[in-house]
Formats: sequence, C-alpha cells, structure tokens
Amino acid sequence: MEIIIDTKKCSWGPHPTVKNVFIKTLVTKKEFGDESPTIFLVKVPKGGFVPKHTHTGSEDILYILAGHAKMFVKGVGELELKEGMLVRVPRGTEHSIFDVSEDVLVYDIFAPATI
Repeated sequence: MEIIIDTKKCSWGPHPTVKNVFIKTLVTKKEFGDESPTIFLVKVPKGGFVPKHTHTGSEDILYILAGHAKMFVKGVGELELKEGMLVRVPRGTEHSIFDVSEDVLVYDIFAPATI
C-alpha cells in the first residue's frame, strides 16, 4: 500500500458512465482496505456535463480545484461551482453538474468507498 501518491504519475481515463468526462483513480478500498474512502480527480471540460444521478451507498464530497460551472443538488437547488468550494452530497441525493463555462477539476471523495 502506497502512503504517498504522485497524482502526476496517475493516468486520466474515461469516466465509466459519463461521456467526455475524465477521471484519475487515486484511492480505492481494493488497494487501501474497507475503511478507506474512494478518491478520484474528475475533469469536466468546458461545455460538458454530468447528468442527474445518485449514489445510494455513499456520500459524494466534491472539492473544486479549478473551473466554473453550476450544480444541482436536490433539496438545495442550483448553486455555483468555483475554485475553493466544497459540496457535500448526502447518499441517495440526486445531483448534477452543468453549464460548465471553464474546465472543472474536482477532488472527489466517496465515503464509504465505492470501489
């Protein structure tokens, strides 16, 4: 098990369910154990979007590293996403990212781990 991960050495890959969205897998329970969260870097390019969806088994915690977009969270409504924001989406809560006016880079944590 690695203690330090050089994210520049991790490869970008296509998101498994969202077209034109890319992920770097950083931490998984397979590598770090069942007590670990799942952590990704997620890149949503300008003009892209993440459709409405839910995560029934975990919270989705998004820390915005760069970019600008809008996000919908059921029960909250629309909000602006910009660098430095943290959004905690409770498990089972519908959410989406849209109106991406600048490439968005997200440090995305799922707790408990999904993979």
